[in-house]
Amino acid sequence: MPSDTSHNPRTGMDVDAFREDIHQHLHYTLAKDKFSSTEWDHYRSVVMAVMDRLHDRWINTQQSYYAQKSKRVYYLSMEYLIGRLMDNMLINLGVQDVVADAIEELGLDYHKVREAEADAGLGNGGLGRLAACFLDSMATLGVPALGYGIRYDYGIFDQDIEDGWQVEKPDLWLQYGYPWSVVRPKKKYSVRFYGKTTVNEDRNGRLHFDWVDTHNVTALAYDTPIPGYENDVVNHLRLWKATSDEGFDLKSFNQGDYIDAVRNNLLEENISRVLYPNDKVFKGQELRLKQEYFLVSASLQDAMNRFKKQFDDLNKIPNQMAIQCNDTHPNLAIPELMRMLMDEEGLEWMPAWDITTKTINYTNHTLMPEALEKWPLSLMSHLLPRHTQIIREIDRRFLNTISVKGERNITSKKNDMRIISNEMESRVRMGHLGIVGAKKVNGVSKLHSKLMKQTIFSEFSDHFPEKFTNVTNGITPRRWLRQCNRTLSELISDHIGSDWVTNLEQLQQLEQFAKDEYFQEQFKEIKLHNKKQLAVYIKKTMGVQVDPHSIFDIQIKRIHEYKRQLMAIMHAMTLYNRLKENPKADIEPRTLLFAGKAAPGYTMAKLQIKLINSVAEVINNDPEVAPKLKVLFLPDYSVSLAEKMIPAANLSEQISTAGMEASGTGNMKFALNGALTIGTLDGANIEIREQVGDENIFIFGHTVDEIEEVRNKGYHPKEICENDKELKKVIDQIHSGYFNPDAPDLFHPITNALLNQGDYFMVLADFRRYIDKQKEVEENYRNTFDWNRKAILNVANMGHFSSDRSIRDYCERIWDIDIDR
Repeated sequence: MPSDTSHNPRTGMDVDAFREDIHQHLHYTLAKDKFSSTEWDHYRSVVMAVMDRLHDRWINTQQSYYAQKSKRVYYLSMEYLIGRLMDNMLINLGVQDVVADAIEELGLDYHKVREAEADAGLGNGGLGRLAACFLDSMATLGVPALGYGIRYDYGIFDQDIEDGWQVEKPDLWLQYGYPWSVVRPKKKYSVRFYGKTTVNEDRNGRLHFDWVDTHNVTALAYDTPIPGYENDVVNHLRLWKATSDEGFDLKSFNQGDYIDAVRNNLLEENISRVLYPNDKVFKGQELRLKQEYFLVSASLQDAMNRFKKQFDDLNKIPNQMAIQCNDTHPNLAIPELMRMLMDEEGLEWMPAWDITTKTINYTNHTLMPEALEKWPLSLMSHLLPRHTQIIREIDRRFLNTISVKGERNITSKKNDMRIISNEMESRVRMGHLGIVGAKKVNGVSKLHSKLMKQTIFSEFSDHFPEKFTNVTNGITPRRWLRQCNRTLSELISDHIGSDWVTNLEQLQQLEQFAKDEYFQEQFKEIKLHNKKQLAVYIKKTMGVQVDPHSIFDIQIKRIHEYKRQLMAIMHAMTLYNRLKENPKADIEPRTLLFAGKAAPGYTMAKLQIKLINSVAEVINNDPEVAPKLKVLFLPDYSVSLAEKMIPAANLSEQISTAGMEASGTGNMKFALNGALTIGTLDGANIEIREQVGDENIFIFGHTVDEIEEVRNKGYHPKEICENDKELKKVIDQIHSGYFNPDAPDLFHPITNALLNQGDYFMVLADFRRYIDKQKEVEENYRNTFDWNRKAILNVANMGHFSSDRSIRDYCERIWDIDIDR
């Protein structure tokens, strides 16, 4: 491993070496001096100096995996929300302060250099952030792993707010390149689409299938190093960029047909152009399916190529490879591995199936049937004809294994369980394919895994009881405490040492300081400091002054009806009405902050963003209530914005309809940073309550069983509204356009969904319990000592929610990998 004591400017870990290396890169690599250089140049120079230190470790790590013939984990995900990497890289290398000093000695501002980095546009929400946390933990634990994804030219979108509406703009994260990545020109694979299959007999009389007349696209690899925490291990994230096999058509260009000259390039490069194309139209669906197969094909070719460099016996694949599909998106890995083993390696069906079902695993992230991918069979047949044949055969063989007990009709059961649905327009159910073809299927919280087996996959759970397991999600403490809340992490380390950074269970030692007045005072000052910093950011970006001494009540997540941002803004309206009736009402000052993006085609979610901003406009400009209540929607939510908001939160809003949030990881991040949770018994909230204690969390609302009971008896939201005076006033205000007088009918779809369409997400059913629990929050907040005691106990009991623990569980329960630490 590289020496940490060398003063060589390319490898040294001291201030002098870094300063010289940064300077040399600025001068010799970028051809800039102090007069012409920009913040971007300074940032790139720092990145290149850091990469110099990573490369030796990176090469040595990969060589050690080869030498030890290590079993490797291949993590397939359509999203990786990795955020900015500079701080993370420096922390994991153990040189953040060293590099900060080197930057300062060069006359530069560390903060400005860091801010020059764009958030990588590789993800949207919790799915991608979970994948990023897992990469960090796998490297920190020394798990031989490689993440696979797509190098999108444009991320989900940049979000502007114009007249209260979400406006989507291109995410130009690659506008000036991405210095953390290294292109691998020799790591490219041909990915095939369309065409047809032919059947021939080989000399042994065995049927052989050929996929011919295909349209081919090249997948080119870009690698980003993923260092472990101070352990010299460097794994990597490999992202695939789509390029054309045919290249530039010079003949067309010379004939003046400039569009046709580049047509093929543009069409094929569209595959990696944007994260989540609009799938409301057929072309968007086709492109999305193309993306998923593009990821799977390139990644499995790469994994198989790596395997065959060392092994000749294909039966060793399950002992050398663990393929993890992060949600249904990569589940095409199942027919793809079957195709590779049969059509390219010459295996018969049964040995190929045995290898596949011992190698591939599937993580389910949702209980909502509408969120489980179901691709039209016609589209699948057109785009991937050979895979469709394989899926049909998987389905046929699986259906032959199904039996029934009692009076259950066999045809009905098969229709429920089959991979290819039996309906007018047949669809391929990707969740079903994942279960049938995987070795293990895991949920992401105790409740989610339980409900998965009891509800949407109950038949499969009975059929494959050995396949189902649980791995509760986790977050990396390196980013979500050590990096984003440094002052709190230093306070913790001063009192219990720094082992918690890689062993989060050590935080339990903080329980002894929960009532310590000196520790409490420091803890309180750190929280206030973080709130003041966020207040400065809000003033700078939005022009609104907020009170850092008020309750910072924060809900940040994807905008979706089941996450119930609507209920939170209705609480703000309730407080507003109380203050208008009595400006001297005994209401604790509160700043309610929202952030998150709605899918471009999700009309209701976008309308709710407009409602939040309309309510904010009225409240923030009313001098009677402004001293006690502020509401803001912070635009363009990202990892970097989360790193500002989470350390400043007093109250974490985790208020999804019970049974609909698989896990959540925002709830863990807030609690780790000393916020108390108000939430339903949903997802990981249940396990958080188990860890921190009933008295240190604010739980409200109907449980999963109670919701089912209410629905069965008959749910009547209109009656609830009529019998609750405050609720009725809020609903009337929304419906009448009180908060948007220029278009009084604008919010009718919201009130119609609540009153006339069954209030599917049970907002009105939980409203009163939520309002009463928020009153309890106010009363608790006034007792500063007790509030801080509870907040400290939340931090102290977050050890279970480290992504290091999650990865240990994966290694033990799913991947069959031994780790030393």
